[in-house]
Amino acid sequence: MSSTVPVSGTRRSILTTYTKPVRRSLFLLGIILAASIAAQLITPLLTASFINRVLAGAPMRDLVTIALMSAGVALIGYLLSPLETWVSEHVAWEATNALRFDLLAHLLDLDASFHARHTTGSLIERVDGDVSHLARFFSRFVVNILGSGVMMIGILVLLIRTDWRIGVAVTAMLTLAVISMFRIRALAAPAWARERQASAEYYGFLGDVLAAREDVRASDAVPWATRRATSLLRALYAATGKAGMLGYALAASTSAFFGIGAVLALAIGASQFRSGTMTLGAVYLVFQYTQMLQDPVNRLRDEIQDLQQADASLDRVVALFAEPTPPMSGIDAPLPAGPLGVAIDDVTFGYDLDDPVIHHLSVTIPAGRVLGIVGRTGSGKTTIARLLTRAWEAQSGTIRLVPGADAPTPLRDLRRDDIHRRIGLLTQDVALFGASLRDNLTLFDPSIPDERLLDILAEIGMDRWVNDLPDGLGTRLHADGSGLSAGQAQLIACARILLRDPDLIILDEASSRLDPATEQNLHRVFARLLDGRTGVVIAHRIDTLHLADDILVLEQGRVVECGPRAKLESDPASRFSHLVTTAEGALA
Repeated sequence: MSSTVPVSGTRRSILTTYTKPVRRSLFLLGIILAASIAAQLITPLLTASFINRVLAGAPMRDLVTIALMSAGVALIGYLLSPLETWVSEHVAWEATNALRFDLLAHLLDLDASFHARHTTGSLIERVDGDVSHLARFFSRFVVNILGSGVMMIGILVLLIRTDWRIGVAVTAMLTLAVISMFRIRALAAPAWARERQASAEYYGFLGDVLAAREDVRASDAVPWATRRATSLLRALYAATGKAGMLGYALAASTSAFFGIGAVLALAIGASQFRSGTMTLGAVYLVFQYTQMLQDPVNRLRDEIQDLQQADASLDRVVALFAEPTPPMSGIDAPLPAGPLGVAIDDVTFGYDLDDPVIHHLSVTIPAGRVLGIVGRTGSGKTTIARLLTRAWEAQSGTIRLVPGADAPTPLRDLRRDDIHRRIGLLTQDVALFGASLRDNLTLFDPSIPDERLLDILAEIGMDRWVNDLPDGLGTRLHADGSGLSAGQAQLIACARILLRDPDLIILDEASSRLDPATEQNLHRVFARLLDGRTGVVIAHRIDTLHLADDILVLEQGRVVECGPRAKLESDPASRFSHLVTTAEGALA
């Protein structure tokens, strides 16, 4: 399996990258195909010889020998067929699985701005649907094109050897058929590209609707969803129909030229037989070879049709690889261990360049302290979390990590794996997988011992819950979270962070969806997470901020107040004090 995305996302580099590891299998496939072609060409020659010898009154011993030879060659051809299929399927799966792997790795490495522009369903269609259209290309296209060409040339040579007039007539019709195939292919390629795009749009919408099915039902939006799905399906039907009709035109044109060629060949053969210049065996040979010629022509036509779809899919794969990833270069040495301070210096950021969400933000979080960020909805709180984890890049200004007494390091200069290892993020949305509890905790890392997991779960108060599960750590969880409370899901997310042991932890409204009793229990776990670490607590509820040492108040992306929590809370003139008083009044 490939582990490196092609440096240049070009058609040639992609094809070279993913066919190189299976070149030996492709070579073996070529040998098998050559042997199969040879068997197909030899069998009619033996049959024609048998017919002529029968008419000439040859000894039975000679006839039996030819019959046995013909049966043996045919048997070899039949045995080669399943072997050819097995090798070609092996090539297809090896090449396309490596391509899927690299596409997925590339998608996971793209920043949030790319994923904001594309639905999950459309990306699934591109990773799996487009690559599936390339499977046949990787496995058999080149071999089948070459094999069909060799087969056609062999048949034409043998026809010309039998009678040059028949050979010339069939060659002329075959040439016209091939020219028409390539002409129609040029017209069909854009149509198949539109079909792939329409398919991606439909499956993208389908994925979004199914993911939000509860909200769709609760909002009585099912009629809208069905109408939208119908509209997208009509577009897909129209695109598929147009591309399919061009495919049918391809089949019809080749069949017409082939039929004309076969009629001419048989007419000339019959005339030659009646005049006595051609034997019955030779007439059979002409008939059999013209019939056999249909197979490589149809195979070539099918490959051309597959190539139309592969062309469109390959262009979309190339376009996906061409999406720029954030800079991956970083410092050679890892950051020193220990709590990480954060220095945000004059940072401005906007999802739309003309509409900044954060304006000239400057704040310092000393190592080991916890900063609480509060503000109205839309003030830019969550955006700060995304900038700190480098999901988005600031348009101006610099974010630096300060490892203790060591020199600050710009976040953009760090390797992405260093950032993920040293910074933990906990949000209100917990991603679960349809897998065991153990795999959900370790994210499929088998190297973590069960004892370590049980210790972490006991530390956050989940040991009794785990002991009550039917299979303990092996109990299977559902990806949609069914069977778990919101608090239990958040505790699983907390356990993941404790397993990683990061030095900077960001809590982005992690308890905003919980009831007060569950939230209070979870706050004790949050305190354990932040103990001895630098923290950023983004809160909608004021009571969550008791974990913070310092407070940052945002308003429309600008800092309106920043300082120690106790000092701001005791100052009646401060914004934070007013927010606390308002919250207490609402509870009263």
